[in-house]
Amino acid sequence: MSISVLGAGAFGTALAISLANKGPVTLWAREAGDMQTSRQNAARLPDCRFPPSLKVTGDLQEAAQAPILLIAVPMQKLRDMLREHAALLTGKQLVACCKGMEIGTGLGPVSIIAQEVPQATAAILTGPSFASDIARGLPTALTLGCADDTTAKALQKALTTDNLRLYRTTDTIGAELGGALKNVIAIACGAAMGAGLGESARAALLTRGFAEMKRLARHLDAQPDTLAGLSGFGDLVLTCTSAQSRNYRLGQSIGEGRPFDQTITVEGAATARAVHALAQDSGLDLPITAVVAALIENRQNVSSAMAILLARPLKEE
Repeated sequence: MSISVLGAGAFGTALAISLANKGPVTLWAREAGDMQTSRQNAARLPDCRFPPSLKVTGDLQEAAQAPILLIAVPMQKLRDMLREHAALLTGKQLVACCKGMEIGTGLGPVSIIAQEVPQATAAILTGPSFASDIARGLPTALTLGCADDTTAKALQKALTTDNLRLYRTTDTIGAELGGALKNVIAIACGAAMGAGLGESARAALLTRGFAEMKRLARHLDAQPDTLAGLSGFGDLVLTCTSAQSRNYRLGQSIGEGRPFDQTITVEGAATARAVHALAQDSGLDLPITAVVAALIENRQNVSSAMAILLARPLKEE
């Protein structure tokens, strides 16, 4: 079964490389010409050569001929992309490969696909992974979320490669939330480390951040066990402990008081704002998310944010 990846950021390119080691894959990219010539994505994944079976095209209509389409565009641009090309995407199996919650709606990628292309099958691929690891053939395990388990089994088989092992779940909301919320907590952990608050502070933020993730998951009727898996706890640990994470690096820059490259997409920044708004509307207590949103919007600094967290009422764990 043929597969196309729509979007040539680091993650989309890495997935295309891994899948192309198994069989023919098409990668749709706006900058297709340079990639066709150099046989690599020099801007996003330098030194990761494309397998011969990976075709690069700038023609979306050509790429969309495949029955399985991996949508690897930034979260906040997903709806516009789906809406613009809904006719091409109808009837396809659409696997979202972005993490976050949409500003204004608080929805995740599976829900957005269902709204914009209702005649497509919606799924999500998420979990602890760095694009460079996948592209270099290093072992990686991810979660595939799809409401229909029969479809999930078929996608699991089609998207598993020698270095990419997929576990499936029908809890798409839980899979969405894990991938989205861990980025918010990673910003908090990066800020703590950047400000020199120490490993103990990071451990506390990671642990209490996980409690916030489960609290929101219960509110949105996700399964708590999903958050304890790869798409939640697994991704949280990876993202909160490595400078390879863009969200963690953003947090570090905030903690250190230095500017961050605005051309780098950091999904957790928008997600923090979206989740904070959702929490306020729902009366949910998500204190770490609230201070991250305030840091992103320059309403607080790290010292005042930490003071707010430490001054919270004492309670049982």
